[in-house]
Amino acid sequence: MMLEAVLKGCSWLRENGRAATATVVLLAVGAVSVKRYVARKNRRKRWTAVGKDLVIVHGLPKGRRTPNLSPFVLTLETYLRLAKIPYQMDYEEPFGPKGQSPWITLNGKEMGDSQLIIEMLGRRFGNDFTAKLTPEQQGAARAFHMMVTEHLAWGFRMWRWVENRGQSMLQEMPRIPLFVQLLMPLKRRKIFKSTYIQGIGRHSPEEIHSIIERDLAAISLYLGYKAFLMGSDPCEVDCALFGSLAQIMWNYPGSPYETMVKVKYPNLKEYVLRVKERLWPDWDQCLRSPK
Repeated sequence: MMLEAVLKGCSWLRENGRAATATVVLLAVGAVSVKRYVARKNRRKRWTAVGKDLVIVHGLPKGRRTPNLSPFVLTLETYLRLAKIPYQMDYEEPFGPKGQSPWITLNGKEMGDSQLIIEMLGRRFGNDFTAKLTPEQQGAARAFHMMVTEHLAWGFRMWRWVENRGQSMLQEMPRIPLFVQLLMPLKRRKIFKSTYIQGIGRHSPEEIHSIIERDLAAISLYLGYKAFLMGSDPCEVDCALFGSLAQIMWNYPGSPYETMVKVKYPNLKEYVLRVKERLWPDWDQCLRSPK
């Protein structure tokens, strides 16, 4: 009886192959979509239930040498520590409403873009450190912040994804699904296209290295012997600078920028270690656990 039913089923599939295949595919896609929707709703319920004024930071996974592989996630985490705002990390859904990482959930509301998040949190919790600076310092802080996030970041991105082909990034990530590895060429192509549109991708590697070195030299000169970029106490621009330089210190092995930070401009290396010591006393505990 069972054999007869199986044979009839096989016969029906042969006769209605295309329709059956399309039906199975649609059902499978629908099931996956429903499962993802339910999981997404459940995650948001869980994030809303954590309590009032606890910031949930959604970002890329931890690294083996830095608490996060994204300079922008590390920037936001560093600011939260500087401002003493309670937060919790989440790695389940790294890309938020703007398709960027990090983003946050705060009291059930979602917000993207690390800089806008920092500005909002500063107003909400009364932690605007830049406001305590002189007008001249505020101008310098803004200029250096834009240099780091809108200029240096593009040069660093070129090395990580184009020159290095994403290999150092992959080495620092936890277990990588096969489909992610297969999609890496598409990811690199997409990033190269964005750098070409921005402009820096039109230059040769040697030209980019020279451009970025001039930025690092300017930061080194302005920093001088100060403890932090604007003086004896850290502020928001230090969070952004640390987020980027820490990536160079630990996640860009063999890059020309690693040599610049560690050897050519040693006060930058000392600066990174100083911020790490002050705001990340638990640095080692925040790293990805070895397998």
